[in-house]
Amino acid sequence: MILKLKADKLGIVSSGLCLVHCLATPFLFLAKTCSATTCSHAPIWWQLIDYLFLIVLFIAIKQATKKVTKNWLRNVFWVTWLLLLLAIVNETFEIVLVSELFVYIPAFVIIGLHFYNHKCCEYSERC
Repeated sequence: MILKLKADKLGIVSSGLCLVHCLATPFLFLAKTCSATTCSHAPIWWQLIDYLFLIVLFIAIKQATKKVTKNWLRNVFWVTWLLLLLAIVNETFEIVLVSELFVYIPAFVIIGLHFYNHKCCEYSERC
């Protein structure tokens, strides 16, 4: 149970940092002096941070959902992570024209799910 609570905290922090990373991106590149070739895309190292957050979130969700008995909660965690993955892959490769704001929705949902899961398991052995 302690590992599960730590996984929820890791998920909350990781999702929050991911959100801050996504929010900071436009401002960092607007603040920088732009040329026609450097402003259109974020550098590769900056985009790789997205995938690092996805890996950390995957581990946090895997640990947090190990003993969850509410199937809907487990399913929503994984569907939301998959939506975040798809949003980030789409943003990287520009597969479909979608607002860049779409990535914030699954990030906020994952934060909320980890808060809910943390609170649920804090007072109950079975979640």
